[in-house]
Amino acid sequence: MRILIVGGGIGGLATALTLHARGISCAVYEQSAAIRELGVGINILPHAIKVLVELDLLQELDKVAIRTRELIMTNRRGNEIWREARGLHAGYDVPQFSVHRGRLQGVLYRAARERLGKNAVVVGRQLVGFEQDRDGVVARFCDQSGNAAETIRADGMIAADGIHSTVRTAMNPHEGPPRWNGVMMWRGATEWPKFLSGNSMIVAGGTDIKLVLYPIAPGATPGHRLTNWAVCSKIAEAGATPPRREDWSRAASRDELQPHLERLAVEHVDLPALVSATPTFYEYPMCDRDPLPSWSRERVTLLGDAAHPMYPMGSNGGSQTILDAREIAQCLATTSDVAQAFRAYEDARRPTTARVVQMNRAGGPEGVIDVVERLAPEGFRCIDDVIGRDELEAMLKSYATAAGFGKEQVNRPSPPP
Repeated sequence: MRILIVGGGIGGLATALTLHARGISCAVYEQSAAIRELGVGINILPHAIKVLVELDLLQELDKVAIRTRELIMTNRRGNEIWREARGLHAGYDVPQFSVHRGRLQGVLYRAARERLGKNAVVVGRQLVGFEQDRDGVVARFCDQSGNAAETIRADGMIAADGIHSTVRTAMNPHEGPPRWNGVMMWRGATEWPKFLSGNSMIVAGGTDIKLVLYPIAPGATPGHRLTNWAVCSKIAEAGATPPRREDWSRAASRDELQPHLERLAVEHVDLPALVSATPTFYEYPMCDRDPLPSWSRERVTLLGDAAHPMYPMGSNGGSQTILDAREIAQCLATTSDVAQAFRAYEDARRPTTARVVQMNRAGGPEGVIDVVERLAPEGFRCIDDVIGRDELEAMLKSYATAAGFGKEQVNRPSPPP
């Protein structure tokens, strides 16, 4: 069996590694001219980290990432709503990692080249078309100049080519563009002094205006971390046309961001100073797509953002993609019928990811902040005066269960006071 993977991002590279671990031959074709460590921070939850640990990547992750210790949720004024342990400190048998997206991609890329061979990841090749018959798939690629480059035949094709997937569009030509919820995100990362434990994550504010803040790598100087920040603000109604096309590498304007910074207060970090110290940061309209009724067409299927793009809530975009990679490799390893394996993979993963997409539209686990801000719009002194801890915990547990990481806890610790 030989599988063609379209897309050399986190999903495509993780899939290549999981397939290789099960003895399945594969190759990755990426349209960019090179695999470059671009982007800002993401979080990968323990149920997905377990997949990477099985691939013997824990040591490499520890070199480039931070083991997340705790999560703190506040309203936009900085009043604390919730605090919980994360990763090993929360009773999981593997860590949660906060990491630069590009550095995680780099770990996967280096492992793929080492294990599958230097020619297993081909760059500068854009998919322009594909056909399939009863025996396999034929995919046609062009180079960066648009010239026909090569034609590849494989037993099956996995499209991990992102929210603007060429393969998804070919299979669903009338779907239209991604859906914007009216929220613009500004994201950056820079060296900054440690705050709280040095491994803490803060989410301050809800759907209307929110800050997400966490370290993603050791700093270049003692007492510092490479610190990721994201400011999210609702600037239009859901369903409006984004002011600019979705692009993770689009540089942002400080003048456009400044008014939104003034609406946020964080006790532990000087947010305006942090943003001022960030040389370049990026903007991205928060987009997703409606869940599809099917991901697969016989020997072709979708994976990751090509299958289930979701709002970046609850640290689940990258995590769910890595879970896709494990599942599809397992299905392909248990049958020689590629179409049957893809159907089994889809049956296992599509319902779960569809639930997460819908829950993220409602705010994901951070929806508890929206609830509190509606109950106490002017802030509060003690969260117990606003809502009970049991009610907050039930909302958070519901999301964790739906996303698949709640059940992974080995020993659940006692809640903090």
